[in-house]
Amino acid sequence: MSNGANGFHKEMDRLQINGDANGRSSSSEDEGDKKKRMNRKNSSPMMPAFMVSAPGKVIVFGEHAVVYGKAAIAASISLRSYLLVTHLSKSKRTVTMQFPDIDLIHTWNIDELPWQIFQSPAKKKYYYDLVTTLDEELIQAIQPHLADISPGKSEAERKVHRNSAASFLYLFLSLGSPKSPGCRYTLRSTIPIGAGVGSSASIAVCLAAAMLLQIRTLSGPHPDQPSDEARLQVERINRWAFVAEMCIHGNPSGVDNTVATHGKAVVYQRKDYKKPPKVTPLWDFPELPLLLVDTKVPKSTAIEVAKVAALKNTHKELVGSILDAVDTITRSAESLIEEEYFDNEETESLRRVGELMSINHGLLSALGVSHPRLERVRELVDHAGIGWTKLTGAGGGGCSISLIKPDVPKEKLDTLESQLENEGYQKFRTTLGGDGVGVLWPAVLKNGLDEDEEGGMEIDLEKFLNAPGNDGVEKLVGVSGGLGGAEREGWKFWRVESQ
Repeated sequence: MSNGANGFHKEMDRLQINGDANGRSSSSEDEGDKKKRMNRKNSSPMMPAFMVSAPGKVIVFGEHAVVYGKAAIAASISLRSYLLVTHLSKSKRTVTMQFPDIDLIHTWNIDELPWQIFQSPAKKKYYYDLVTTLDEELIQAIQPHLADISPGKSEAERKVHRNSAASFLYLFLSLGSPKSPGCRYTLRSTIPIGAGVGSSASIAVCLAAAMLLQIRTLSGPHPDQPSDEARLQVERINRWAFVAEMCIHGNPSGVDNTVATHGKAVVYQRKDYKKPPKVTPLWDFPELPLLLVDTKVPKSTAIEVAKVAALKNTHKELVGSILDAVDTITRSAESLIEEEYFDNEETESLRRVGELMSINHGLLSALGVSHPRLERVRELVDHAGIGWTKLTGAGGGGCSISLIKPDVPKEKLDTLESQLENEGYQKFRTTLGGDGVGVLWPAVLKNGLDEDEEGGMEIDLEKFLNAPGNDGVEKLVGVSGGLGGAEREGWKFWRVESQ
């Protein structure tokens, strides 16, 4: 199943353990030792620990109109999930998933998993396959291995944990084999969970990329990689991330995992729900400064969608014209960002995008899907004069996004953020339109310190688990954790440019 192209794995092939490339000691041996050695199978070198990271996402334009066949634009944010993969010794035949952010840890015996049905000719899937539906028999085969997960938790927590574990096992059994080495998958995330900003898709992308790397079916990433080759690797990851998302959500749109894989932004449109959606990557989408604010008000997408549907039934032409106007805004934003002279650091360019965001929010408010807590954020940002604000996602709570004006004084932004914290909001300074899935192989970072001369800082499991909160995770392993917020040396990304 290997394409043999992954440069990471060349390092593994060069590994030497206590001697030469065959694992022999350089000290002399007597004849008896030689015979024992000759009769013993050579040990395979363990893979080094490595990390994978993927971003969250926000809807920038087109909420609710997208339900009625209009276009929407979704973009990545620089809040990310980080997955550390560590390999066990050959004698340890277990696989562990550990997601401390949701207090989940579980270990399975690899030899006791239902490999027989997953490996059967009628069921077996390969890394290059396009999987658009889940196999119900495979889902049922996993169920006994989910029964004893988090027994001391509430039923609501256990449901979340079982869904996460089902997603993990479906990928592990589909992409792995009975000979898969023992390993541990440990995940930390800086993305708010359950806030509509793509946390589950980010995790799905991390798992898919990690498992594809482990079976040596990805090429790169590396700086000189041709764009077409990078695009193929990204699509391979995206396909399997969508499988993981189906395990959790049933019938996901595919937008979240596509943005988390590709990065940048996508235009999404689904005119016929009997057919797949049209998802067009915006590979040249610029990076824009963003303030993401979580209202801490639980949202229900189903309730907000039903609210708009009821309003449309009562005022068909009026609501139809509002949805058409939202679609016009989305297409105007797409055209604006693709203009040759658009400059993401120039005030006039940002003003035009920001005004479209403000108009989009006003139309969503007219549809009745805003919330007093969302309007309060808009009021505070407008009063401070630092940017343009709109709700993101279904509304009725959840999150808002604010495009920040260039050259806003730090004191002004700090004052706004203090006010938001005092009123019970959670805020995140982030960037819109950054990189998608990235890899740190091996899990060693260079931080511009003296330790770089000795190869850099190795990220071990204990350091990763004990990193305090979002800031601690970003400081330890963050892709933008370099000096002055620069991209950190060591992280690599599949970067694709427009054709």
